[in-house]
Formats: sequence, structure tokens, C-alpha cells
Amino acid sequence: MFHGIGTVINIAAIVAGGSIGMLTGGRLNVRTKELITDVLGCITLIAAADAISSLWHSHFVQAVPKGWTLLGTLFALIVGGALGTLLKIQDRLESFGELLRRKFGSNDEKSFISGFMAATLLFAIGPLAILGSISDGMGSGTTQLALKSTLDFFASIAFASSFGGGVIASIFPVGLYQGAWTAVGVFLGNVMSEYQVDAMTVAGGVLLFGISLRLLDIKVIRVGDLLPALFLAPLIALAAHQFI
Repeated sequence: MFHGIGTVINIAAIVAGGSIGMLTGGRLNVRTKELITDVLGCITLIAAADAISSLWHSHFVQAVPKGWTLLGTLFALIVGGALGTLLKIQDRLESFGELLRRKFGSNDEKSFISGFMAATLLFAIGPLAILGSISDGMGSGTTQLALKSTLDFFASIAFASSFGGGVIASIFPVGLYQGAWTAVGVFLGNVMSEYQVDAMTVAGGVLLFGISLRLLDIKVIRVGDLLPALFLAPLIALAAHQFI
């Protein structure tokens, strides 16, 4: 076994699930596809609530001053959003999705890019993507990424049946993202304390909530621009733990 095998398995699961979804999606009518998208939105909302519940974990509450579990998350999201807007992360991701759409030869621009954005953010956000990749890099096993691969496989089927090839195209940013965290595991070892993981998980939960609103056609939030918050949240939690 080699470092990164977990991400390779994860990518294979997304491709397999996305392919099955594309094969079956053409047989579904518009109302069924819309219903599937609504179900995905509801499930993503539940996943967001589960992640945000880390806000009240005892070791997180005890590690930072009173109220800083929420204040730190707010600060990470505001600063992260400002940084993401400055770096035009959302625009760059959408441009990359458009480039892949042309490469894949898809004629449905809206569905392709929507599927690419939703799948990329859903598969990349969350503690399993980061912690599983770090564990893989440290040689501690691929159990977490194996679980993530199973979840992503079924999510890919559902997403691709509605959005098409954009879901499969998400393997490129997801592979790069998880590969980077695997490298962190290889060279730096276990870089985060448990309370920092909670801080990152809460920030990820807010981003998942934003994705669910988009899937449910309630509001389009530029979740891509909020991605820096995932990196800032553990650092802010560390600063609050050490200096406040």
C-alpha cells in the first residue's frame, strides 16, 4: 500500500457512482430529477446539522474562552469569505468547471457547472476529507477514506442522475485537495488537536448548510469563496486557546 491510496479509492468511487448516475439519469423525467435534488438538499442539511453540533463538544468548549466557539467560527467565516472573494475562488472554480465542460463535450452548461460545484464542495468539505487524508499520509490506515468513499459513491449516483458529467469532473479538485492533506500527513504528522478539528468541522458544517440552500433552490450562496474558512478556523481556535 502507498500513501494516497485512500484518495485513489475515493476518486474511483466517485467515477463509478457518477457513471451509474449518468446511465440511469437519462431514464428519469424532470420531476423525478428535481425530487432527487431536493432529497440531496435535505440530506446535506442533515449532514450540516451534524457537523455544526461539534460547536457544543466538551473538549472544544473547554479549550477556548467562553463564547469563542461561536465567535471564532464567525471570525473564520468573515475573514475567510473576504479572502476567498479577493482570490475569486468561486469564479476560478466555475471557470475550471466550464473548461472541463468543454473538454467533456457537455452541451448543458448550467447542469454541468452546477453538478461540478455542488459535488466538489460536498466531497471536499468535511472532517473525513481532511482527517482521512492526513491519516492516510501518516500510514495510519484508510478506514476514514473508505467510509467517505462509500458515502461519495451513493451521493455521486444521485447527483449525476440530475446533473450529469460535472459530478465526475469533480475528481480533479477533490483529488488535489485530498492529495495536499495527504502530503501534510506525510511530512507534518498529526497537525491538529481535537478542539481544532471541531473548529474546522463547525466551519465545514456552515458551508454544507450553504450547499443545501443551493440544492433546495432557496438561495445561491458563494460557498466556494468561503473555503479559506476551513483553514482559518483551526488557527483561530489555536490562537484563542493560547492567547485569550
